[in-house]
Amino acid sequence: MDKFIIEGGRPLNGSVTPSGNKNAALPLLAAALLTDEPLILQNVPDIRDVRTMAELLGQLGVQVHDRGDHTLELRAERVQPAALDPDRCREIRASILLAGPMLARAGQIELPPPGGDVIGRRRLDTHFWAFQNMGAQVEIDTRLSLRARSLTGSDMLLDEMSVTATENALMAAVLAKGTTVIRNAASEPHVQDLALCLNQMGARISGIGTNVLVIEGVDRLHGTEFRISPDYIEIGSWIGLGAITFGELRIRGVAPDQLRMIRLMFEQRLGVRMRLEGADLIVPSGQRLQVHDDADGAAPKIEDMPWPGFPADLMSIALVVATQTTGTILIHEKMFESRLFFVDRLIDMGARIVLCDPHRAVVIGPNRLRADPTGIPSPDIRAGMALLLAALVAEGRTVIRNIRQIDRGYERLDEKLLGLGASIQRVAEG
Repeated sequence: MDKFIIEGGRPLNGSVTPSGNKNAALPLLAAALLTDEPLILQNVPDIRDVRTMAELLGQLGVQVHDRGDHTLELRAERVQPAALDPDRCREIRASILLAGPMLARAGQIELPPPGGDVIGRRRLDTHFWAFQNMGAQVEIDTRLSLRARSLTGSDMLLDEMSVTATENALMAAVLAKGTTVIRNAASEPHVQDLALCLNQMGARISGIGTNVLVIEGVDRLHGTEFRISPDYIEIGSWIGLGAITFGELRIRGVAPDQLRMIRLMFEQRLGVRMRLEGADLIVPSGQRLQVHDDADGAAPKIEDMPWPGFPADLMSIALVVATQTTGTILIHEKMFESRLFFVDRLIDMGARIVLCDPHRAVVIGPNRLRADPTGIPSPDIRAGMALLLAALVAEGRTVIRNIRQIDRGYERLDEKLLGLGASIQRVAEG
């Protein structure tokens, strides 16, 4: 297992290009199961989670060919409902996304319980209810067993705005008989990417980008070529990095419409200055970060919400930026009860943070962070990236361990940081 060794306190300057959206790539890979023709995906991030998903698809009979330049060609000419490797399924949450397309294409699948980040309880009930609404049978034991002689369209209301449940229901519904209406559907950019790609494959989906999706079932889908949008979570991470490292950062090839709430929160709550130049976002040098109090003088808050609200996956980044910002702000993470527990590490580094409960933290800034040469474990993808930001700000040497977690979501992160002038080494543990 590798670790990062970081010498912090250096201004970072230059340009960086974000990878494709991880959370779009994973359901799009699963969508290859819905047709026997080739699905060609461009701008696929070269990360651990994508490689794990491709390996699971291979176990189901999908041929995965790397065409280079971040392009994968997938063909599910013959699908076999094989027993999947439980160790691989435990590595990623997205293994559950195989359920919807396999029910639609093969009528059955058995899945070991999915894994992923340990950030609190993550229900699967919404997935099961959606499948049952379309006529599937679900059995839960040591494995998840799903079967359906045929799937029938249904007018369903999801009990939560779950991204992966929306994606699973969408992939099952495109080949179901009749019309499916998914109400209270998630509408994040990665859900939109999936729906747009499915339509290119011959699906009939309307309401894309809203919370009500209407799917007219079709008999079959065909292959297509689709380009994945840039990862707005990675872009938000670069915004946070540029704001606190005192250099000028150009983030190339962003999708500006996907950044409106992210920019709003960083600008209006934390005082981060940035500007758009075409499809590039510039975070200029000379930042004077300042919390903007509410109109009545009260301390403001940043809270996560379903799209188009502020993304939960950027709460950890916003919290680290707040440690370098003058003023007091409440960080309210509503979705996952364990996501904020990494703040203990920031407190050890000198941050003034009051963890009120599992969901709320008060940050009083600015704080001069201390390096930690003894080693900080990376608990999950987003907390790992946030701790890396803290290490790049802190004076001195910090070691971050268990960076396989960071590698699951960020492509060639150390190489990108070296190109900006960071002092970072990837070293094997042991």
